[in-house]
Amino acid sequence: QVQLVESGGGLVQAGGSLRLSCILSGGTFSDYAMGWFRQAPGKEREFVAAITRNDGRTYYADSVKGRFTISRDNAKDTIDLQMDSLKPEDTAVYYCAAARWWSAFSKQYSYDYWGQGTQVTVSS
Repeated sequence: QVQLVESGGGLVQAGGSLRLSCILSGGTFSDYAMGWFRQAPGKEREFVAAITRNDGRTYYADSVKGRFTISRDNAKDTIDLQMDSLKPEDTAVYYCAAARWWSAFSKQYSYDYWGQGTQVTVSS
């Protein structure tokens, strides 16, 4: 059974940086496209970033483009989300997700497995 575990969340001041990591176990990491989503209090879960399985193409939500960077290490079975220039509106629980076959990288239904989430809080 595939499992995803996120780490790296925390409290940071506006303008600061955080790096989230997610490790996949129980499956072949290189078989999966990967994504990050987030859910703020009282809001629906939304797409943040995604990366393809092999060629490393990346996709970003407009709200994080130029500030966040997604990357993957197929040797370590991990993906990272480098978050710079953080804003209070980035405060949310961040979830890692894995997709065996993408139909739409920004849609939750494309993903087969989800982590438990890690809290990111940005203070103003």
